[in-house]
Amino acid sequence: MPQPGRRWRFVTIGTHNSWRPGDERGWRSRGHRIHSSGDYRNSPPSSEHRGLREWVNARSGRAVVVPRDLREVVGQALIRALADMGYRVAAASVSGQHAHVLVELPADLKEVRAIGGEAKRHSSRAIRSRLAGHVWAGGGDFKPIDSREAQTRAYRYVVFRQGAGAWTWGIREREREP
Repeated sequence: MPQPGRRWRFVTIGTHNSWRPGDERGWRSRGHRIHSSGDYRNSPPSSEHRGLREWVNARSGRAVVVPRDLREVVGQALIRALADMGYRVAAASVSGQHAHVLVELPADLKEVRAIGGEAKRHSSRAIRSRLAGHVWAGGGDFKPIDSREAQTRAYRYVVFRQGAGAWTWGIREREREP
């Protein structure tokens, strides 16, 4: 159960330029004013929004990829930053172009976004000697977890379903996937 005034959240943050407007994997603009017909599981036709994709790619920099040897440093820095601010972290993972954290945060979304920004800043500073400049994209996704079952699913996803090359951590590190 979360502490009073808090709720568990499944946080997803992406690296800078890793998911741009017109992306072939599917995308949505802020507020969903424009979006593709597909998503990351079912990609839209490659011709869809091709002009936008070419325009964005010509003007934006390369996508940031967190090198494998820095993923644990980034993950530990995210956990440490959140814990230092007084928040309980149950699980975290860092892949090349995104990170997930299952964390207990305030109910207020505006406050949550500020906390997420501070955690991203802390993790960026931890690796700036090797990966300078912008590491994280703005914002993030901070989905509320409203049941123990959903919390368990999110935990298992973060710790056990991130694929080869991802760094993962869970509060119950010795636990094995069922």
